[in-house]
Amino acid sequence: MSTPSRKRLMRDFRRLQQDPPAGISGAPQDNNIMLWNAVIFGPDDTPWDGGTFKLTLQFSEDYPNKPPTVRFVSRMFHPNIYADGSICLDILQNQWSPIYDVAAILTSIQSLLCDPNPNSPANSEAARLFSENKRDYNRRVREVVEQSWTAD
Repeated sequence: MSTPSRKRLMRDFRRLQQDPPAGISGAPQDNNIMLWNAVIFGPDDTPWDGGTFKLTLQFSEDYPNKPPTVRFVSRMFHPNIYADGSICLDILQNQWSPIYDVAAILTSIQSLLCDPNPNSPANSEAARLFSENKRDYNRRVREVVEQSWTAD
């Protein structure tokens, strides 16, 4: 069954394969275009450098009029990422627009890693350390990066 949202997801997937943005990848799970696995690599020359972070994207038939549910599967330590892996990011909530595709979503999440918004914390400890003690914050981020190498 091909619905407008499924057609759009196929287009998003083709675009992601043909012109992948640096440091991100994503693909639908076997036989389910509505559920994707994605990977974001930590940007170079940041505390996240070298990290490999897994996410899932769950789309509804309302896509692209409604954003997908995106969450990190990898353990994260970040001011805007909840303990369950869900992400506090404006384009996934009130600033969503149908012009965003999967590549734009993943690119936005990647840039959020290095540019958190401590004023809208999902993890208050990470937000506090980010604002008050960058050295400890970066040390905790490095721990998460190292865990990302061994987690399956």
